[in-house]
Amino acid sequence: MNNKCYLETIHALSNGFCGLKGVGHFNPDSQGELKIEFEEWEWEVGVGLYGFWQYADHIKSEKLIDALADWYGSQLKKGLPAPQINTTAPMLTLVLLAEHLDRSEWKKDIEQWADYLMEHFPRVDGCGFQHVVKERINEGQLWDDTLFMTGLFLAKAGEYLQRPELTAEAELQFLVHAHYLTNVKTGLWYHGWTSVHKHHFADAYWARGNAWITVAIPELFSLLPNGISPAVQMHLSAILNAQIETLTTLQSQSGMWHTLLDDPASPLESSATAGIACGILKAHRMGLVNDKAKNAADQAVSAVMSRIDEQGIVLEASDGTAMGHDLQYYFDIKNAPVPYAQALAMMLMIEVIKGEKE
Repeated sequence: MNNKCYLETIHALSNGFCGLKGVGHFNPDSQGELKIEFEEWEWEVGVGLYGFWQYADHIKSEKLIDALADWYGSQLKKGLPAPQINTTAPMLTLVLLAEHLDRSEWKKDIEQWADYLMEHFPRVDGCGFQHVVKERINEGQLWDDTLFMTGLFLAKAGEYLQRPELTAEAELQFLVHAHYLTNVKTGLWYHGWTSVHKHHFADAYWARGNAWITVAIPELFSLLPNGISPAVQMHLSAILNAQIETLTTLQSQSGMWHTLLDDPASPLESSATAGIACGILKAHRMGLVNDKAKNAADQAVSAVMSRIDEQGIVLEASDGTAMGHDLQYYFDIKNAPVPYAQALAMMLMIEVIKGEKE
């Protein structure tokens, strides 16, 4: 399959993403006016905007970058919501745009958000960020998706603002979450940990949660090629390799991964498959994992491509998933068209194109 096909898939996924968020059609390569019209500032939009940024940065589309900047400018003028884990997700692209466009007037908003996380955000056992979201405070809980939603922003903000303590905080969050959430025997990540009751809830190896990690670790290295402590980078690389080594043994013959990674009776899940494949391909391109892992990712790319319908919607993605207290909970999550599956599939296609060019 050639790059043209992957580019066409990105266009379809972008259109599908915007349709799911209620803003109609969207072609990132449109020759006409390009406007991003999301009304919400939340994590699904944040992941999608990061996908748009990656695409714009890769093809050097100043038109798409300007459309992103216009959206952020209007959101900042309107006023941002209170900082929590999920509302931090859009902040990463804001930092990248501020750096790229030299928008120094945005520094204050970035700094204030980072300061709130550092100084006021609840911590589990005085260390890891509690997974506070709009719907609930999740007292004493660590969730693996926190690292993508919040850790990456702090890391990049530290570089942009020339505040190494922010980058050090991001490193700490990766290390703390790895300490509490990884199974050292398998390398897989539990969905969450409660310091109140001292357990991993259902002991679930939730696929999409693991996917956020497979994506987040190489993204961290890519965002800060010279800014991560060598010891931390070596440690996180080892953690990533252990996870991916086990993931390759749990991949189904279809190329997909199951909602519960170690239970082949659980549903196949496309958003997790897209995220895992994206992270593996990026890690391989960076020399972090071996060819066996890339082969698994290549199979996953084909599986994801076959599950994108004519409207650009990713099929067989599971709906929003809170913390499960028993494994049946994960079986019962319904499949639905969801924006984060669109965004993760976009990121995957961009990574495929990058790999093809090298």
